[in-house]
Amino acid sequence: MSKADYYDILGVKKDASADEIKKAFRRKAVELHPDKGGDEKAFKEVNEAYEVLKDKEKRQRYDQFGHAGVGGNGGGNPFEGFGGFNAQNINFDFGGGFGDIFDGIFGGGFSNSRKNTPNRGRDIEVNLEIGFKEAIFGTETEISLNIDDECHVCHGSGGDPNFGTKTCPECKGSGQQVRVTQTLFGPIQQSTVCHTCDGKGEIPEKECQECKGSGITKDKQSIKLKIPAGIDDGATIRLSGRGEAIKNGEKGDLYVNISVKPDKKFTREGNLILSEEHISMVDAALGGEIEVQTIDGKLTMKIPAGTQSHTDFKLSGHGVPYMKTDKRGAHIITIIVDTPTKLSKKQKELLKDFKANHKTGFFG
Repeated sequence: MSKADYYDILGVKKDASADEIKKAFRRKAVELHPDKGGDEKAFKEVNEAYEVLKDKEKRQRYDQFGHAGVGGNGGGNPFEGFGGFNAQNINFDFGGGFGDIFDGIFGGGFSNSRKNTPNRGRDIEVNLEIGFKEAIFGTETEISLNIDDECHVCHGSGGDPNFGTKTCPECKGSGQQVRVTQTLFGPIQQSTVCHTCDGKGEIPEKECQECKGSGITKDKQSIKLKIPAGIDDGATIRLSGRGEAIKNGEKGDLYVNISVKPDKKFTREGNLILSEEHISMVDAALGGEIEVQTIDGKLTMKIPAGTQSHTDFKLSGHGVPYMKTDKRGAHIITIIVDTPTKLSKKQKELLKDFKANHKTGFFG
């Protein structure tokens, strides 16, 4: 069975930008995450697609050669689908050399001394909504997770702590397994990490009774998270090593996607805060001081005589903080001059008299 197209899996077009691919992955990952009742198989496919399309070089190879170019053909002919392998008919651009492309197609290089990559637990992604002012000034909060964590009895080894270890019968203590792959270029010898001992060369004499030898258990955790001042909607905070654990390996990372609640009074554009204040046409004409709302509280602002509607006033240093600095942007206040809809007889007469003596208009 042929594999699904990576672009189709993420639901993006082939000319999608890196940012569009990242956002599509986030949506799919949250939707399909097994911890939230999603389809584990589809979740893995989404992860596989993202791992390829987020990498510029892998994406280029995938666009050129399909799944064969990134090792996604399931062990079959890596050049299947190109009408047969013929060096005279196909122009291969391997970029970084043959080693890179063979790493992708066969899962290893030419040498049996290839450095082993340690096992790593899954990354976790969660969404966190915070208030508008919390994003401006920063805050601290807690995130509750129910994840695979290191067994507290065996500390991730999978072995009973009251017993020792013994030589792995599979690899005879070498930590590696050598296998020969038949390819179009002849047999290629590969050295891979032993799946029985995970490259350690030893296995426990007796498995841990708490985790049944898996090295991990489900654990409820409360993680304290500091939200920096000035963080914006759509930002992601990465907590290294706070993802899921795996036996004899490193923990994955935790990614916290931030969404910011809108505010009724203020809007944000980068490091600017925007808002509106309404004044009467008399105040606009005569000028004076008015009280305005800012994210720092109420302030008094001077309005010059003859101020026109939709005039902007800048309050420096009352906007959004620049992250990791003590500087702040500005607050832009737009003045809206309200025209009265109900006037007394005397007010109408005064305005008519004003109009008659000022042909250029009210503010002429």
